[in-house]
Amino acid sequence: MIGSSHNGALAVGRAAPGSVQFEAELSLKRLLPRIEPVWQAEHVDDRLQHEFETRLEEHWLPLFVLLRQLYGDRYDFFYHLEQILLTAAQAWAHRPPSLQAVDRHRVNEPDWFTSEKMVGGALYVDLFSDNLAQLRKHIGYFQDLGLTYLHLMPLFAVRPGNNDGGYAISNYRSVDPRLGTLDDLKLLADDLREAGISLVLDFVFNHTSDDHQWAQQAQTGDPEYQQFYYIFPDREIPDQYERTLREIFPAVRRGNFTWHDGMQQWVWTTFNNFQWDLNYSNPAVFRAMAEEMFFIADTGVDILRLDAVAFIWKQMGTNCENLPQAHLLIQAFNRLARIATPGLLFKSEAIVHPDEVVRYISPHECQLSYNPTLMALCWESLATRKVQLLTKSLSHRHKLPRDTAWVNYLRCHDDIGWTFDDADAAALGIDAYNHRQFLNRFYTGQFEGSFARGIPFQENLATGDMRIAGTMASLAGLELAIEEDDELAKQEAIGRILLLQGVVLSIGGIPLLYLGEEWGMLNDYDFVKDPAKAGDTRWVHRPKMKWEFLEELDDSLTAEGGSIRRTLYRSLQHMIAVRKSSPALAGQQMELVNTGNPHVLSFVRSRDSHRMIVVANFSEHPQAIYGNTLRTAGLGRFFEDALTSKTYGTSGDLAILPYQILWLKRV
Repeated sequence: MIGSSHNGALAVGRAAPGSVQFEAELSLKRLLPRIEPVWQAEHVDDRLQHEFETRLEEHWLPLFVLLRQLYGDRYDFFYHLEQILLTAAQAWAHRPPSLQAVDRHRVNEPDWFTSEKMVGGALYVDLFSDNLAQLRKHIGYFQDLGLTYLHLMPLFAVRPGNNDGGYAISNYRSVDPRLGTLDDLKLLADDLREAGISLVLDFVFNHTSDDHQWAQQAQTGDPEYQQFYYIFPDREIPDQYERTLREIFPAVRRGNFTWHDGMQQWVWTTFNNFQWDLNYSNPAVFRAMAEEMFFIADTGVDILRLDAVAFIWKQMGTNCENLPQAHLLIQAFNRLARIATPGLLFKSEAIVHPDEVVRYISPHECQLSYNPTLMALCWESLATRKVQLLTKSLSHRHKLPRDTAWVNYLRCHDDIGWTFDDADAAALGIDAYNHRQFLNRFYTGQFEGSFARGIPFQENLATGDMRIAGTMASLAGLELAIEEDDELAKQEAIGRILLLQGVVLSIGGIPLLYLGEEWGMLNDYDFVKDPAKAGDTRWVHRPKMKWEFLEELDDSLTAEGGSIRRTLYRSLQHMIAVRKSSPALAGQQMELVNTGNPHVLSFVRSRDSHRMIVVANFSEHPQAIYGNTLRTAGLGRFFEDALTSKTYGTSGDLAILPYQILWLKRV
């Protein structure tokens, strides 16, 4: 049944009595027979049983330790432990054979997602293709652009009206009927897999909508489901928590608790009053959410984005963010996935201090993570024309554990917050508070000479805090340039866009485009006409796809704006193709190069015998770096730019055009 130990696995009979391993060993010995009825009921053959038990042997001890730390002080711990194990067995028994085949492949190739061929895109289904059936017809578009990773913004059933852009889930097992059905989702997943495109979906992890079945049961007074949330009869305990909590959306609502008239009680609602925080201190919630996770995984998902992971554990006297138990929870979900759905990866969404972001990244926690600091500092470098803060951050924040990766992006569905480290800024003589105020003014167009046309999101006049909404093109100056019909400004805006895309495509990790960037789509100010969106300025950078843009790829057309969109699309398409043919750009390995020029970022990418040096000018003026710097960093005397095929020597200074990026490889 359970045999020899490997990779930290159990070895029955070898643990010292009284040890945690001994306790884990005995519990598994007792629980394994409980799985037999699952195999019998689902007609699971011996081979599949053996695969499951082999993985269970490997991961049971760390899973047991994690769950014991979280729930071991409960009298009913072993009951919940049994339920969690049965949930995992049922998940494997129900796993479609095609996905089991993917699981086997990825168990043997754990770094499959670190390939240079991984290039991502993110979109809202309704804004891009109306519905899932139509989206299937556009898979060729993703292939033409070069995408191999597709993140669909929340598409499960949501509450009517305001639903936080899809993040107020009413039912994890039902697709929003406006977008299609579960069968449509499964067909799309199958077609994407056939096309070599990995599917990414959100797992809204911290909360449910107030009309989710669990919340509805809680509202009827059902004590079992009231324990799925944080519900209080009066303000005594909420007020104690509030002393150390921050407000996430202070411009919309004050405090972190909402009075519910029907129950005559207070509910913990970190984000919006219709998003009820789940109570993960209750192991029944852990098990229930594991069931939802496995259900979503079986639709054909490759990667789950874990939403708002920083907030999932509450503890009095803390800010209830990034607590150790939050990490233990994610690690426990990870171990369960390794046992029952081993091809599934996690991507963390933790828009918190850079030191906290990286703590979620591990093969045993989240294999992938958004890189909000890189996004913020790329925009900071554009505004200042200097790369010192970006370089300082990259020097000690880019490296990750093996078999993990950053997901690097420039825009997403959310806002831009200036998430750089104050200590990094202070080391460079920058006052962090004043610098953030400058960036807010610059990217809302309020700073003299600014090229940006962003708008404020969640501006707090009392504290000066603000985040920025806007499309990439509008923030990079294209909107203003078109308004003023300034040809030089248009070219500079195009240069800024392609510069940033070139950095993200080459710096290490998975590059992620927010669909619309490839066309330079501008802010959509018509969102205010929809009452459900008017109060959320982030909708300004969520424009609807205009399929007539495809006609402009015909070089014979000269429609107004067509040349700009054509230039951006073809340039980005070309950069993606070059990336996918450059083995040096696989993985995370990146070494900074000291250029001696404050306007120029440079780094070396290497993988096995392949080597590439990237040089990027963040200024609208020509720059130069010493040729010998290039020679020693790139280990050669002559280099070819992989993007243009132009050859450069190192005998003199390397001249870099305004906003130019070079991907140099040895000739």
